[in-house]
Amino acid sequence: MAGERILHHRDIDRVLAQVRRIAVLGIKPETHLDRPAHMIPAYMHRVGYDIVPVPVYYPDVTQILGKPVFRRVADVPGRVDLVDVFRKPSDLMPHLDDLIAARPRIVWLQSGIRHDEFAEKLLAAGIDVVQDQCLMVEHRRWHSTR
Repeated sequence: MAGERILHHRDIDRVLAQVRRIAVLGIKPETHLDRPAHMIPAYMHRVGYDIVPVPVYYPDVTQILGKPVFRRVADVPGRVDLVDVFRKPSDLMPHLDDLIAARPRIVWLQSGIRHDEFAEKLLAAGIDVVQDQCLMVEHRRWHSTR
């Protein structure tokens, strides 16, 4: 079964209500507190989501947000509901096989990140996709309407 493009607020709201565990591909460590790739996962952690750090760089970092890091999403034990991606569009394709192997319900590409070919391959693998949306902004919008 093909995945779904998640485009509308009602669908994003449904995702935010159902998701519990978020792997963050491209998360930055605490030495980068002012960067969106740290601020947004830290916010989601504070509001109650289980964050699994998957940094791309920082080989000496073993924990972020008090959680052990993994180097591939597919190496994360247990079910991942959503993968929040902080990677430039030109850097996405090398992560495709890892994401398909991990089988998250949803891959969420942050604001400014859109790659239609990448999204099509995820959809064909049965993974829902959000593109070019900020998870924190959408969570705040959703939370304010509840």
